[in-house]
Amino acid sequence: MNDLRYNIKSALFGVAIGDALGVPVEFKSREAISENPVLDMTGFGTYNLPPGTFSDDSSLTFCLAEALTEDFDLDIIARNFIKWFYENYWTARGDVFDIGIATRQAIDKLARGVQAEHAGGIDVSSNGNGSLMRILPLVFYIIDKPIAERFEITKQISSITHGHIRSVVSCFYYLEFARHIIRGTDKFEIYKKLQSEVPDFLNSISTEPVEINLFNRLLENNIYELESNVISSSGYVLHTLEATIWCLLTTDNYHEAVLKAVNLGDDTDTTAAVTGGVAGLLYGFESIPKTWLNLLARKDDIEDLAERFADKIIFDRN
Repeated sequence: MNDLRYNIKSALFGVAIGDALGVPVEFKSREAISENPVLDMTGFGTYNLPPGTFSDDSSLTFCLAEALTEDFDLDIIARNFIKWFYENYWTARGDVFDIGIATRQAIDKLARGVQAEHAGGIDVSSNGNGSLMRILPLVFYIIDKPIAERFEITKQISSITHGHIRSVVSCFYYLEFARHIIRGTDKFEIYKKLQSEVPDFLNSISTEPVEINLFNRLLENNIYELESNVISSSGYVLHTLEATIWCLLTTDNYHEAVLKAVNLGDDTDTTAAVTGGVAGLLYGFESIPKTWLNLLARKDDIEDLAERFADKIIFDRN
């Protein structure tokens, strides 16, 4: 089970480092960043915070992982999200400084007692990247389950903040990609596999064709052949997913993947966090530059969480 323990550590730190790289330039346009590209871990900038500060992306990822160190329970996850927003739980430096509109609305509902599976928005405008950015720890809980169960659990976890099918499918695709990485499959082979596996499954559960077709740049085309000018990096969930896979498939190491994500501009922290999660899994913890890790806020706490999360997953498997 050493590989599982290593994979969990690689995923959690992969998310946090990508996030922290993007925080200082969040909301800057691609054009503005291109004049002074991000080449290293910096600080201050958008939020005037020290280097290594992670945002809501990592905090909510850690809240999910923390909940999964206990029994799988949507109420525990919801409780952790509430503690994050109202009590600064799992924040980098004691303050919540970044939160998406849909996530804020969902957490407000949770705090008022709305059931977790009904808190997330279900209208088409509720498709920001707020569930995709925090979903990665779930792959370790669902990895050995049948595909229908993997989808259903992913839907439950996404729907705490984002309940529309587009957000759910984005999370599902991302976790399926991560799952294949953990299995040791080549990244281009994964990309090709998912071009049949994902639509086949979605069709089997009668997903609306119009929703499946929105994913055609991933499911029918070779997104890695596209130029950067047609890759968007807004806070829209599909843009984040496409940018992540594009960054992963057009680079050869963790360092290049996350910097490419950050330098796309706009929602820099989330694009780099989501990219960093799968790049961490693909290339491993040792691939993350030590100078970046040494600057990361709460490094020891993240390491401890990774250990406890791995202990729980291994215990449940035995």
